[in-house]
Amino acid sequence: MRIAFLVAPEGVEQVELTDPWQAAKDAGHEPVLVSTQQGEIQAFNHLDKADTFPVDEVVGDAPPDSFGALVLPGGVANPDFLRMDDKAVAFVRDFFEHGRPVAAICHAPWTLVEADVVRGRELTSWPSLQTDIRNAGGTWVDKQVKVCDHGANKLVTSRKPDDLKAFCETFLEVFAQEAA
Repeated sequence: MRIAFLVAPEGVEQVELTDPWQAAKDAGHEPVLVSTQQGEIQAFNHLDKADTFPVDEVVGDAPPDSFGALVLPGGVANPDFLRMDDKAVAFVRDFFEHGRPVAAICHAPWTLVEADVVRGRELTSWPSLQTDIRNAGGTWVDKQVKVCDHGANKLVTSRKPDDLKAFCETFLEVFAQEAA
């Protein structure tokens, strides 16, 4: 399965990109780094610059239907940049409208709020997003990983880097079920 990993040009939490990416590769999937600009993205370790990674496809040129699933890594700045980009928001919304699974961790649900896809859904995130999620019509829960199927697609969410093992195991299981 081709899996889109959507990130902004800077601000993604590196471990929330690299751990799910490696888990997807190890499971035989094809992870694809999608961003709002060509070139490289700058990852961060919290507030400190970390590594850079080459962009595979630009969101405006990447047809969402060429992917079987979407992963949204976190980082504080990353989803804030993404939610200000109309093409990125539309890209995310398309996965929900067409029933393809989505996994989001930490601050990534900010982009889901902007795409107006959390209404009636139950999800988790970094705790500071709970008011935004509730205001957007979602139900916030404090769980290591949450799978919500109250909608056209399955949504997998987790709170923070400490949840990465459970997040990766769960989204891979959900993506495999959806691909079958």
